[in-house]
Amino acid sequence: MSKTSSASLFTSELLKPALRDAVRKLDPRELYRNPVMFTTAVVALLATVLALRSLVAGAEDTFFQLQLVIWLWLTVLFGNLAEALAEGRGKAQAAALRSTKAELTGRRIDGEQQEKVPASALRKGDLVRVETDELIPADGEVIAGVASVNEAAITGESAPVIREAGGDRSAVTAGTRVLSDGITVRVTAEPGQGFIDRMIALVEGASRAKTPNEVALTLLLTGLTLIFLVAVGTLPAFTAYAGQTISVPVLVALFVALIPTTISALLSAIGIAGMDRLVRFNVLAKSGRAVEAAGDIDVLLLDKTGTITLGDRQASEFVALPGVAQGDLVEAAMLASLADETPEGRSIVALARAQGMEATQPAGAEVVTFTAQTRVSGIDADGREVRKGAVDAVLKLHPFDARATQALRQVTDRIARDGGTPLAVSDGTRLLGAVHLKDIIKTGIKERFAELRRMGIRTVMITGDNPLTAAAIAAESGVDDFLAEATPEDKLELIRKEQSGGRLVAMCGDGTNDAPALAQADVGVAMNTGTQAAREAGNMVDLDNNPTKLIEIVGLGKQLLMTRGALTTFSISNDVAKYFAILPAIFVALYPGLGTLNVMGLTSPQSAILSAVIFNALIIPCLVPLALRGVAYKPRSASRQLIGNLGLYGLGGLIVPFIGIKGIDLAVAALGLA
Repeated sequence: MSKTSSASLFTSELLKPALRDAVRKLDPRELYRNPVMFTTAVVALLATVLALRSLVAGAEDTFFQLQLVIWLWLTVLFGNLAEALAEGRGKAQAAALRSTKAELTGRRIDGEQQEKVPASALRKGDLVRVETDELIPADGEVIAGVASVNEAAITGESAPVIREAGGDRSAVTAGTRVLSDGITVRVTAEPGQGFIDRMIALVEGASRAKTPNEVALTLLLTGLTLIFLVAVGTLPAFTAYAGQTISVPVLVALFVALIPTTISALLSAIGIAGMDRLVRFNVLAKSGRAVEAAGDIDVLLLDKTGTITLGDRQASEFVALPGVAQGDLVEAAMLASLADETPEGRSIVALARAQGMEATQPAGAEVVTFTAQTRVSGIDADGREVRKGAVDAVLKLHPFDARATQALRQVTDRIARDGGTPLAVSDGTRLLGAVHLKDIIKTGIKERFAELRRMGIRTVMITGDNPLTAAAIAAESGVDDFLAEATPEDKLELIRKEQSGGRLVAMCGDGTNDAPALAQADVGVAMNTGTQAAREAGNMVDLDNNPTKLIEIVGLGKQLLMTRGALTTFSISNDVAKYFAILPAIFVALYPGLGTLNVMGLTSPQSAILSAVIFNALIIPCLVPLALRGVAYKPRSASRQLIGNLGLYGLGGLIVPFIGIKGIDLAVAALGLA
């Protein structure tokens, strides 16, 4: 993930278009989306009209009013700038993504012919052929062939990945490049609706809706604004009753200082930046709600194959039965796998060759392909019937010797207890032994699950394997619990059970059978190597296919929530300090005793009012880097986190305005501005 420093937020490439967008957002049709800043703009417009009237009338305080008008409009402009900068980073990334699909073409298959057409002409269901060094023109599923694909344009990772027909590694994305061999792809998305198109829309903010937390906070800020509007509106009557007057510009300054402009200006930027950080971490979040939920999850459910394990079972050992020569078993297993294009079949051939076995398919041999009904595959040649497959399925082929059958059962039970999958091998009516297929645990996954446990997140592995195999994999990977022989219905039931107990559930998966669970989970993280159904069902897609990345996803979710909370705390504390500056200055004429509250020793009432308004405007761009970068998250208890934030942002929100307003007051007095 790329790190963006505070300084790089204000480069000319980002700042110039952001300033233009900030001005464009002064349009009331844009501003109304942020009620607090919209109200500030209305007040600034009123102050502008009054200042112009004073200018025409030659009033003494015209210069003071004009300064207030300038800083009020700057407050609105800086609030728009925060959102525009956040959106600008997304637009820059969207431009890079858009360039990956510019002018893509594909060779559409029409019967025996291939026709070169632009990607925009491809429709869902079309077949295209992609060869070495060609770009994949559209999202799709590999239906024939196997190829090495460079997905750096999407994931940022330079290491190529294997895409092949069948299984859960068949999905391909437009704009990625085939490095070797060739594949036939069935298009699964209409033009403009592909994976990159959705990423572009999301990072640009076009599809971003406010999250429930944002809506709730916006309502709170709007309510506070209305309360202060009523309070300020009653002040003229109150001062008239006391035999004094209060000018409208002063009321305007008081109102803007009272309402929560700081957090209102930054709220949208915080949410946009949170999703942007996730995208920069190679995770596509389809909604801000998912990012927030990730910060609060209690239970993580993980599919085993392709998530905890590498996804392809690899042959790790040939186990011959007593009285059977090792070479006979290896040769038979290799012969039965030469025509087997599955990852398991290829791994058997590779292991046999690594042990020095060389065998070729006999001329005129008849290949027996694997089917879900027979669950065996093999070859018939030279009067031999060589088979490999599920143990029960192989044992049903012939009435094998009872002692050999018992020995095979002992071997395969041991393989299952060790977490492997046994394949029985036979040659005619003779049992030869078994192939140990092993699920390869992803590197470092046990340590990552331990870290999740320290964060208070319980991990549960879900698999269709038998309980013995599931228990072995669970122990090796370090998950807290497991569910074996799980059907899609079992996964749904488990998620609903956890949710009914008030827990937030995250689910990682990559297969079509994971889709219902991914849709039901509060946070559904689909692997990018997974099927189209899985990627559609999840509300996040991990472009790097690393389920342990959920640790970072949780951290980013917590960072989003913490950033919003920290800046809200700072904003409220900031307002309290502004009250100390502006209220004594306004009411000291009515109540001279309030002068004792002028703890900052501000030069004059006008200077105090102007200094508070200037600080109110300037603090917004000063906090933009923090809003976009986010508050650093450290795994620790919620109480310690709360105390730390209150100390830093609560106390800091009180101290910084006192120092800032006093410094501005000294400058205002020295320059004779008030």
